[in-house]
Amino acid sequence: MDKNEKKIVSYANGPSLEEINGTVDVPQTTSFWKNLIAFSGPGALVAVGYMDPGNWITSIGGGAKYGYLLMSVILISSLIAMLLQYMAAKLGIVTHMDLAQATRKYTGKKLGFGLWIITELAIMATDIAEVIGGAIALNLLFGIPLLMGVILTIFDVLLLLILTRLGFRKIEAIVMTLILVIFVVFLYEVIIAQPNIPDMLKGFIPQKQVLHHGELTMALGIVGATVMPHNLYLGSSISQSRKYNLQDEEHVAHTLRFATWDSNIQLSVAFIVNCLLLILGSALFFGHGDELGTFSTLYNALQDSSIAGAVASPLLSTLFAVALLASGQNSTITGTLAGQIVMEGFIHMKIPTWARRVITRGLSVIPVLICTIYFGANEQALDNLLIYSQVFLSLALPVSMIPLVYFTSSEKIMGKRFKNKPLIIVAGCLCTIILTILNIDLIIETLMHI
Repeated sequence: MDKNEKKIVSYANGPSLEEINGTVDVPQTTSFWKNLIAFSGPGALVAVGYMDPGNWITSIGGGAKYGYLLMSVILISSLIAMLLQYMAAKLGIVTHMDLAQATRKYTGKKLGFGLWIITELAIMATDIAEVIGGAIALNLLFGIPLLMGVILTIFDVLLLLILTRLGFRKIEAIVMTLILVIFVVFLYEVIIAQPNIPDMLKGFIPQKQVLHHGELTMALGIVGATVMPHNLYLGSSISQSRKYNLQDEEHVAHTLRFATWDSNIQLSVAFIVNCLLLILGSALFFGHGDELGTFSTLYNALQDSSIAGAVASPLLSTLFAVALLASGQNSTITGTLAGQIVMEGFIHMKIPTWARRVITRGLSVIPVLICTIYFGANEQALDNLLIYSQVFLSLALPVSMIPLVYFTSSEKIMGKRFKNKPLIIVAGCLCTIILTILNIDLIIETLMHI
């Protein structure tokens, strides 16, 4: 054990997530499927952020209020996510720097420190959603009081410590298993709900009605809950987990190709899950949108035949709570990794995983505990806090998107072969401008209704 390992805080200026960087072997074969299997995994960790508890209320609520109208919003959000995550993976693979390291390198120490603060707060805001989702799931499944559930979420640090000892490939497998649980649960519930297929398919075509005040506000909520900043840092780092020769352009191109396949496949799963959430809301709860503002009301509605119809049953509501718990645990794993990436990349400070988790979760739990105690364990108050945490993420998103698009479009940073093509540059700039404007509008809308 070297001297740095004995310290709680040490200096970090090496490869991103050094303990897993370049640790996963890939086959020396031309077989597409063998390569795809070897490269599959990082995309799943990224996809988790696109279907975390913060998405659930907005997607199900969007279906309950406006039917299948907002399916097109989920589609557009997912395409934007694929574009951004492709650029994040490319930055990591080509430069061997994650987004935090690149931002620190090309902006300097003082600005880097300021951007680190904003990004850390965004990760804590993400963690608030995980705390709330986990506590409510424990309450629904086991009757554990919300206050006790919030406290229990602190101990998921033990889960993370166990996982870090298993190796990165095992973590990827566990995350993919939990994603499968979420996918199967909602697929089953949607099949039982028997949605209107023609109306559902029509929803993928953008309609002018989306621009109406109420519909636009809900659409902005879906976009804001889908595209989140910590995923860009995460994607740029874990894309480097596979072994490849940075000096060989063909090998780099090969790695980027399969990293992109992995990312797009896993984000397609996240897209389907978000569609299933909205379809479920539309098929079972259309016309009851104003009654379904919390996880508990959704849970109860799934077993209430006066709302969900003849298919309502305790099984549906139990499966919903199980999926909610799985989603929270998945987000815990990826949130901690993202926190380590931004701390080491922006301020070159390294602390053990358990300390990182305790600090992040401890700081995230404080506002949730205050809210729970002050409002007497009122779930509506917790869900409002969750919404406000998503609004803060909207503020932090441009801090991640603007550098990402700039760095990956620079020939000096990426090289002539790997810099963004003109079409990608235009698409990236448009996405950044549009999302920034929409997020500012979302913040204004939310503040007006406080």
